[in-house]
Amino acid sequence: MTAATLADVVRLLERRYPPATAESWDAVGLVTGDPSQPVARVLFAVDPVAAVVDEAAAWGADLVVTHHPLLLKPVQSIAASTFKGALLHRLVLGGIGLFTAHTNADAATGGVADALADALGLVETTPLEAAPAEPLDKHVVFVPVGAAERLVDALATAGAGAIGEYTRCAWTSTGEGTFTPSERANPTIGSIGTAARVVEARVEMVAPRRLRPEIVAALRAAHPYEEPAFDVLELASWPGSTGIGRVGRLTAPTTLQQFAAVVAEALPSTAQGIRFAGDPDGRVERVAVVGGSGDSLFDAVRRSGVDAYVTADLRHHPASELRERAAHENGRPFLVDVAHFASEWPWLAHAARALEHDATAAGTTVETRVSTLSTDPWTGRVASPVQTAPHASNEGHP
Repeated sequence: MTAATLADVVRLLERRYPPATAESWDAVGLVTGDPSQPVARVLFAVDPVAAVVDEAAAWGADLVVTHHPLLLKPVQSIAASTFKGALLHRLVLGGIGLFTAHTNADAATGGVADALADALGLVETTPLEAAPAEPLDKHVVFVPVGAAERLVDALATAGAGAIGEYTRCAWTSTGEGTFTPSERANPTIGSIGTAARVVEARVEMVAPRRLRPEIVAALRAAHPYEEPAFDVLELASWPGSTGIGRVGRLTAPTTLQQFAAVVAEALPSTAQGIRFAGDPDGRVERVAVVGGSGDSLFDAVRRSGVDAYVTADLRHHPASELRERAAHENGRPFLVDVAHFASEWPWLAHAARALEHDATAAGTTVETRVSTLSTDPWTGRVASPVQTAPHASNEGHP
């Protein structure tokens, strides 16, 4: 094993949480740190706040990975007299890097949504709103049979033929090709002015559309013909395996009251606790989850047909309107409202394990730690006193 550099770790993190999948308004990636600096210890936390930097420094962390961005909105100054400036100064002077994976971690496989679903015991999960799968091309090439294997190798090396957990995937068939070289041609097979007939293989391989120039270049370089015959077909798009939120099934049905207790047990304790809306004895089996603020996804939740929806930061009016609509249907979906911090915290352990695994596979090693500090901004709650129905006043009556 060799020591990892910050650049190595960033590369592994961005493979799991590609920056290109972040929302356009988001700010993700490396915030501070020298890419060449060694990284032995990585601390994972939800929020980039002073207490987390204290923890990182005390533990000797070389990198802090947070879910929430420090610089989501533009700033005019990073002077140490400002909160964000002071934080950045401490990180830089302490040799501690800062990396953010936000909306690109929300939808990723093994990301925030998957971690929350796992924490609540959901199985057979699918995205609530699936992101489109990466656009694909199909490359169809006609090549002499004897050169087909070499062509498949070349296209696979350039990035074609990867389907799920399989690589170098190709389909071939044989047929007869015919052509007549012109006077200006330099034919590999056949003679100028004479029709040639050749037994050729038809090779088909898929590849990400973004790699089209590299695939075509590799095709031309590996093909024995001066002018290879090939097609590039744009495949139809379809929903991918990643996306916002998750919908899944509990292994055994329960009631809304009992399910809310399961949520409370699974997530970090916060001042808010767990709120729910709906019949406490209502049956819950299919559940949708979204880490962070999720009331903008109510339409997708209704379409999914779930019994309950777990998310954070539910606002009065959207929640009230959803429950009014539910009252005229089957009473669903029930709502389970948790603290924003608590809904995203389960991802930290997933991300830490994934980084250690990826670093080992890459021949390096890092030690990770998940911050146990609660960075939820609320620190206390006063329960409302028990109210009794108002009594009618007899004042003024005999």
